[in-house]
Amino acid sequence: MKVDVFGRTLRAGAALAALLAGAAAQAADVRPFVKAGFDFGGDTLVTVIFVDGETESIKANEGFYFGGGMSILNDAKNVEVELSVAYKFNSVTASNGDVDWTMMPVEMLVFYRLPQWRLGGGLTYHLNPELDGSGVVGGLNAKFDDALGFVLQADYLVTPNMAFGARYTNVKYEPEGGGGSAKSDGIGVTFSYRF
Repeated sequence: MKVDVFGRTLRAGAALAALLAGAAAQAADVRPFVKAGFDFGGDTLVTVIFVDGETESIKANEGFYFGGGMSILNDAKNVEVELSVAYKFNSVTASNGDVDWTMMPVEMLVFYRLPQWRLGGGLTYHLNPELDGSGVVGGLNAKFDDALGFVLQADYLVTPNMAFGARYTNVKYEPEGGGGSAKSDGIGVTFSYRF
């Protein structure tokens, strides 16, 4: 079965653009933003054993992510909607092979803004989750179905446009073709900047 990753990504982008256009028509303040962070936890997907006996694992929620999108702030400046696309990855690297865990999270989050904080959450949709090996683990290639989940997030506003925070993500990954699922429930740290 061939997976049309480009087509799915294009459809997700078109849906995100349609949401943004509808929200921007009624919004007071629409601006681009960037974000980055690192997530922890979730079920163990793979454990790599090194020659010296040491081990390193990749968990379903673990990984560094970076991305961006649009932030929509209402007239009263107390409700903010963020629409974003990111790239998330984690790796175990050795001299004779690597294991990579990658995906593209598409998110729509709604925050209630206080003077120094914003609290909220929303939906996350992970496109093309894949565990891929190279070198001596080149036979490892596990693809998962696109997955829908949710995010809860609390941010401290350093400035009205710069935020540092903590988040909880809950997504369940189902392997293509069936088999056991993997839960990505875990916490993370995040940074964002609204231009």
